[in-house]
Amino acid sequence: MNHPKSTLETLIPENEMDRLLALSELDLDFMDLNKNLSDLTMLAAKIAGTEISLVNLIDHYTQWSVSSFGVDITQMPREESVCQYVILDPSREDFEVPDLAQDERFKDKFYVQGNPNLRYYYGIPLKVNENVSLGALCVMDTNFKELSPEKKEMLSIIAKEVVNRFRIFKAVDGLQKKVHESQQIKNRVAHDIRGPLGGIIGLAEIIQMQGDQNKLEEVLEFISMIQKSGKSLLELADEILSQDYGDQKQKSIRKPTDSEFTLNSLKGKLISMFEPQALVKNIKLEVEVETPNAEVPFPKNKLLQVIGNLISNSLKFTPSQGQVAVRMDMEILGLDKVLLLEVEDSGIGMTQEKIQEILEKEGKSTLGTMGEVGYGFGLNLVLHLVQSLKGKMDIKSRPGEGTRFKILIPVK
Repeated sequence: MNHPKSTLETLIPENEMDRLLALSELDLDFMDLNKNLSDLTMLAAKIAGTEISLVNLIDHYTQWSVSSFGVDITQMPREESVCQYVILDPSREDFEVPDLAQDERFKDKFYVQGNPNLRYYYGIPLKVNENVSLGALCVMDTNFKELSPEKKEMLSIIAKEVVNRFRIFKAVDGLQKKVHESQQIKNRVAHDIRGPLGGIIGLAEIIQMQGDQNKLEEVLEFISMIQKSGKSLLELADEILSQDYGDQKQKSIRKPTDSEFTLNSLKGKLISMFEPQALVKNIKLEVEVETPNAEVPFPKNKLLQVIGNLISNSLKFTPSQGQVAVRMDMEILGLDKVLLLEVEDSGIGMTQEKIQEILEKEGKSTLGTMGEVGYGFGLNLVLHLVQSLKGKMDIKSRPGEGTRFKILIPVK
């Protein structure tokens, strides 16, 4: 049976914003999940008897293949994917296409017409609850397949385990942050006790000098004990500082934890994630970090979702041979840090009315310069995340003159 091509509206789940918020709340690194999920994707392919298996997460523009078996792929435009149909209906438990080449929705797709010439598809939604799906676990093959109910049930169990692992990753990340916070508390405590201890030791030395003149042997012996104890505590405080953070003058070079970025590591991540999209559209993507604080660690805190969505948006609305420039900086004022993020493109620009719609969270769906589907939630999601992080977003744009997004986010 042939299916009519779906319109833009029919490809958007009714709970799309809830779905994107659930995905952002997990704060997953799309490029760093494969090693933790590879056993499940391989198992899915073995159970189904298919050549290919993927774990796909779908954000507002892109399908990210966070784990793959049998094919080397990391991403594709959302509108090109089969898995987008898996998440359309919250009540749907699976989605099967016996022959992609005979289905009007997929017969002209590059993965059907060209390598790897796929035919069979079966997908199961990755549900965090009854109504919200993050993406899909899918199995595919170049030959026709028929999966038994038992195999489909086993694949459903694997899909649930994938979601469980996402939750575990989030829990581990939270524990790492708490450990880091406890180290910071020890750091502050050590600083707090160093001052009083130093004063006690100094006072004891003065009293000792005066005591020598008055020959108060017993008092001097007692004070000497206080002095030795004070020095021991001072050495302990210095040891705590050295063990956790090193010399305070060198604390900025502390290695980041798994739950932290530096501006340089964030730069590398953004290039690996979005350079393929830029190459497809022949757009020059530049990511710049010019700051002496490029190696200072800071919490990830959904920053990939924030700046990644802005880059996706700029790539969408910038024509071929255009450019997208990303600039990142950090200011440190005492114990406070402020991230300065800027994404500027040479795209089609926006009217002031459109900017106001975004700032009032009323953005509408539009098409990109090469017909990419606009889902109308990307910039709304960015604004929501920035505000949840106590940050600010500014948009400068004029029709035909490109757009500049500027974001300030305080970090602890």
